[in-house]
Amino acid sequence: MNYKKKTPGEHIYIFVCYAIIILMCVLTLFPFFYLVAASFSGATAVMRNEVVLWPVDFTTKAYTVVMKYKGIWMAYANTIFYTVAGTTLSVLMTILAAYPLSKSRWAWKKPMGLFIVFTMWFSGGMIPFYLNMKNLHLLNTRSGILLYGAISAFYVIIFRTHFESIPVALEESAKLEGANDFQILFKIMVPLSKPIIAAIALYYAIDKWNAYFWEMLLLSDENLIPVQVLLQRIVINSQLGQDIAKSLSPGEATIPNTIKYAAIMITTMPIIVIYPFFQKYFVSGALVGSVKE
Repeated sequence: MNYKKKTPGEHIYIFVCYAIIILMCVLTLFPFFYLVAASFSGATAVMRNEVVLWPVDFTTKAYTVVMKYKGIWMAYANTIFYTVAGTTLSVLMTILAAYPLSKSRWAWKKPMGLFIVFTMWFSGGMIPFYLNMKNLHLLNTRSGILLYGAISAFYVIIFRTHFESIPVALEESAKLEGANDFQILFKIMVPLSKPIIAAIALYYAIDKWNAYFWEMLLLSDENLIPVQVLLQRIVINSQLGQDIAKSLSPGEATIPNTIKYAAIMITTMPIIVIYPFFQKYFVSGALVGSVKE
């Protein structure tokens, strides 16, 4: 085989591209490595800005203090429940909304499609939404957290496009065998849609794991808040329970940054660990639902 020798310009182009990629990787990863190093460093070293990429005065006190806080485990359990139950509900509702929109025989296909798309650009606003949740008696309830963001118009459109790409002959053959719409959906369409279901489920799961704004507004019961709301209180408001205060030394009037960094690591680590193993579904699933064949 004859390989064309690269010109000096091509070498310069490749060098510049790799240099930019390496620089972006360093800028992206530096905050994470600093966070890890600072969480294992002494509070004094962090306060004096002596930590860069390696722990100074190595200690695990910050993690020990955070792990002793009972509230973080309750918040973790709440987040897992909201993520698992919420993702399951969201995927199911998205499928049920998208499947009828993919059928040209449905008389309300276009009006309902326009109605769903309309919600992507216009909403009632934060205060009307809050009052609506209050009137529905969904404040300070787990069901309110599951329902307020149960479905995304954008994901409905992706699912609709995917369902439209499946050959109509499959549906017609199933109807000749006596299958109804629910049987066609769950026995034919859903099994053929596993990549996009996995991708959308991961999108929903990431959104629900990281959600905190509406949870912060809708929940006042400490036993119902998710871990992200607790993290916001720790990092911004420096609030933790009495069991944390007992672990601090007399000279520590406020929560040291090392404890805040440790709390951030503990609450974000599950997503950091899981995400790389499922990243391929984000690409394959999004492509499956983005192009109509």
